[in-house]
Amino acid sequence: MPQRFRPFSKLRPVRTLLGLLLRRPIVGTSIIPLLWDGRIVLIRRRDNGRWGLPGGIVDWNEDIATAAKRELAEETGLILTAVGRLVGVYSDANRDPRFHSVCIAIEAKAEGEFQILDQDEVLEVKAFPVTEIPLAELAHDHRQQLQDYFSGQTVLS
Repeated sequence: MPQRFRPFSKLRPVRTLLGLLLRRPIVGTSIIPLLWDGRIVLIRRRDNGRWGLPGGIVDWNEDIATAAKRELAEETGLILTAVGRLVGVYSDANRDPRFHSVCIAIEAKAEGEFQILDQDEVLEVKAFPVTEIPLAELAHDHRQQLQDYFSGQTVLS
């Protein structure tokens, strides 16, 4: 039986490789920034107008702590002075409506003056006393992350 001509058969390995590279969760971090007086800093997101924890995608050649420090500075103007405890690793495919992401949530001590450096992503920065955090207005799964933080849990979900 003669073989059929398959002009795209040589592209199959490239397609397979691209599928492996592009269909993977993106790794990010969210920071629970604590000020000296116990308030927690949140950002109002430009994409949906909801409050959320500062954070974002880990860049190539960057570790989680460095990404957290960079994202906190870009989104709030604050300086990360100490990394606290690991709150959890959140990997549910539906936790972020934009794409499948794995989020590593950490507690961090922060200081400085509020300044939004990434105005494409952030509308507002505000520090909330724990009792005044707008839990019903939080983006993504940040409510769950804060609840886990307040309960003292370290979560793998």
